[in-house]
Amino acid sequence: SVLDITTTKALVRQARDLGLCIEDHLIVGRREVVSMKDRGLL
Repeated sequence: SVLDITTTKALVRQARDLGLCIEDHLIVGRREVVSMKDRGLL
């Protein structure tokens, strides 16, 4: 969803500010797990 993408981008920005690297962000739904890395959103 748009909210998931926005949240992921904010998480990556905040982690970068702290000197951290986010390798992936997994969104767990009722029927599937979505990797933001696999979707090219990291």
